[in-house]
Amino acid sequence: MFKTLYLSYQHTISKLSLISGLAPLLLRLIVAPVLIQAGWNKFSSFDDTVAWFGNSDWGLGLPLPALLVTLTIAAELVGGVLLLLGCFTRLVAIPLMVTMLVAIFTVHLPYGWPAIADTSSWLADGTILHNERVMASGEKIEAARSILRQHGNYDWLTSSGKLVILNNGIEFAAMYFAMLLSLFFTGGGRFVSIDYWVNRLLKRRISGTSQ
Repeated sequence: MFKTLYLSYQHTISKLSLISGLAPLLLRLIVAPVLIQAGWNKFSSFDDTVAWFGNSDWGLGLPLPALLVTLTIAAELVGGVLLLLGCFTRLVAIPLMVTMLVAIFTVHLPYGWPAIADTSSWLADGTILHNERVMASGEKIEAARSILRQHGNYDWLTSSGKLVILNNGIEFAAMYFAMLLSLFFTGGGRFVSIDYWVNRLLKRRISGTSQ
């Protein structure tokens, strides 16, 4: 009985390999637009971004800010387009992972894990990367809601979604890093990436040459 179930399971898994490209395709479709938008935002406000990268008082205080911003734009904008197409997926994932790590350690880490301040989350209660401002956000958001209910059109203000406090923790950057790491190991995906078809063509030509 166990042997039959095991063999049936393995047979099913082998058949599913035909559509294994769907997983990396979905990852690419999720992360690539985010990166392209981030790169375009930096490009369209280049001078302000350079100032933020270089200023040590209110910015990141990084050396050679113009060069770093240019490299970041290239990684996010150009790399995001290539990622969307599934072209040079593994190679493109490397600088993008570096970009995510830089963002984590230079921008987001001091604020803990949550991207949105949520005092009810166990991720903000001291278990993982606790920070006091998340725990203090509950009282502040309730005060803001109370003021808006009393003095503003609260239904209109919340018609696009509930009011929250941005915490800017590492949550999103860490998720994108994990997605890029997965793409580094899987590639762009079977049947659904330029990489797959180029690699298939090259294999045929190399095989034909060697015969």
